[in-house]
Amino acid sequence: MEFKQFVFYFFATVLVFAAAMVITVRNPVKAALFLVLAFFSAAGVWLLLQAEFLAITLVLVYVGAVMVLFLFVVMMLDINLVRLREGFGEYLPIGGLVAVLLVLEMAIVLASGQFGPERMPEPAALPADYSNTRALGRQIYTVYAYPFEIAALILLVAIVAAITLTLRRRKDTKYQDPGKQIRVNRNERVRLVKMRAEKKT
Repeated sequence: MEFKQFVFYFFATVLVFAAAMVITVRNPVKAALFLVLAFFSAAGVWLLLQAEFLAITLVLVYVGAVMVLFLFVVMMLDINLVRLREGFGEYLPIGGLVAVLLVLEMAIVLASGQFGPERMPEPAALPADYSNTRALGRQIYTVYAYPFEIAALILLVAIVAAITLTLRRRKDTKYQDPGKQIRVNRNERVRLVKMRAEKKT
């Protein structure tokens, strides 16, 4: 086995293990940390595929920003871990059945002979002046311009929907009407009271 294949199988094994731990571990903080490990392993696989820009973007954006945000949110929320452990066994048969079906589908696809080394040989070496960023930009903004814009629109709708779902009115929260604040005048808010001075005896 070549060193490159060994590195690929190592990163792939760590990736599958980390992904399995994300959905099986019951502590949300540990699940987020295993997701960080999965992102690092996926970045290593992308480096082997000569996609350095995507690997660096995955580490900087997801690991450096998104997962740190997830960790802050998970650690700041008061999550009842006992309630999370209560319903784990109820969904285990369904989850196991879905996992078995996914493994069977992957086995059927891989056993078809369409993904062997003879079908997909190793790509030729790229020249020294080749830029991954330039090639990716040309593909996104020329060939896949419309799908890229549709994906951006879907993400925008998802952001608006998430904000709408989280902004719920609560009975114990006081809200102010800016229109009423603008229309207010001094006579309605200020009352002058005249009182005689009293001298303490």
